[in-house]
Amino acid sequence: MTALPTAALPTADLPFLRGSRVTIRPGASSEAALLWGIVSEPSVVRWWGEPASIEEIAADLRGDTEDRLLVVEVDGAVAGGIQYSEETEPMYRHAGMDCYLSLAAQDRGLGAEAVGMLARWLVAVRQHHRLTIDPAADNVRAIRCYASVGFKPVGIMRAYERGLDGTFHDALLMDLLRSELRAH
Repeated sequence: MTALPTAALPTADLPFLRGSRVTIRPGASSEAALLWGIVSEPSVVRWWGEPASIEEIAADLRGDTEDRLLVVEVDGAVAGGIQYSEETEPMYRHAGMDCYLSLAAQDRGLGAEAVGMLARWLVAVRQHHRLTIDPAADNVRAIRCYASVGFKPVGIMRAYERGLDGTFHDALLMDLLRSELRAH
C-alpha cells in the first residue's frame, strides 16, 4: 500500500491528539497570525530564524506545502506549532518533524509531550519505521527534549543552516526507530 503524500491528506485524516497537558490538532488558516506571533518571539527566532509570512504559515496549516503544520495547544490556548513531512518513496520511507513553542510554554516538558505524541502517531497510523529531527547543534534544550522521546544523535551536519548573523551553523541530525520510541 502506498501512502498518500502529506499534502494529499484531507484535514479529517490529520491527527487530533490529546495528552495529559498538550493537544495537537489541525489548525485553521485564521490561526496563522497567532503562530506568526510565536515564531516571532526572540526565544524562537534564535533557533528558527526570521519567521515565514502569515500567508506562508496559513499555507502550511492548509497542507498546501510539503510540511504539514499542526497547532500545539496548552490549557486551550495556542502554544506553538509542530510539523512533519513524509518521504513516501518506498525505499527511503520515513518522516521528519520539528516543533516550536512560545516562551511561556518552554522548559515545562510540553515539547517532549508534543513530540512524543506526534512520533507515536507517525509510527502507528502513518506506519513509519524511522523519524528524523535536526536541531541546531548548540540547541541543548531541544536536543535534550528529543532524546527524552528516544531520538538518538546520528551526526553533525556541518554548515547546515544560515543563522541570523549570516553565517552557516551546524545542526545535529537525530533519528528514532520504531523500536526506540519511549512510552509516555
